[in-house]
Amino acid sequence: MKRLVLASGSPRRQEVLEQLGLSFEVIKSDVDEAFPKGYTPEQTAVAVALRKVRYVAKKLKSPALVVGADTIVVLKGEIIGKPVDTGQAFQMIKKLAGEEHTVITGVAVADSESGEERTGYQTTLVKMKDICPERIKRYVSTGEPLDKAGAYAVQGKAAVFIEGIKGCYFNVVGLPITTLDSMFQSLGMDLFQFSKSDKS
Repeated sequence: MKRLVLASGSPRRQEVLEQLGLSFEVIKSDVDEAFPKGYTPEQTAVAVALRKVRYVAKKLKSPALVVGADTIVVLKGEIIGKPVDTGQAFQMIKKLAGEEHTVITGVAVADSESGEERTGYQTTLVKMKDICPERIKRYVSTGEPLDKAGAYAVQGKAAVFIEGIKGCYFNVVGLPITTLDSMFQSLGMDLFQFSKSDKS
């Protein structure tokens, strides 16, 4: 039986797979996550996810299904990535405050044995309430925004800022499980094949 490998060091993505009760390994991908030029936001997220998956799949010596993802935030056509420091995190949250933005997660799955690949993406609309500058500073000072697309974690302290979500919640966390499930189905696999209970 093939292993399930997550090509991401993201604790949020690991938590999503753990919530599903899956048995998986984590192999962080050290690829360049720079956005390709001339791509749409959707193409950008998918391209970076595929880059991560291919990097890890090439390193494996035994058969595995490798899952990778990349999440970006888009506000009025502008892609907002991860902040490089607290100052940029503050500016990102300030931009998003009071606005509705789009969260896009690109997902890629690769079979390291057959070389088959699947890609897809999910989009979710998120409305953030108005936030005063002092409160933004307090949130940024917690350190939570520094490795997050758009400088916030919907499942973390920033939950208090979210007025509404239209679409997949898990997509905002960083791994849209319905999209992932469909990709596994198209490969003739089932996510539940990797359940911990099946490996006992």
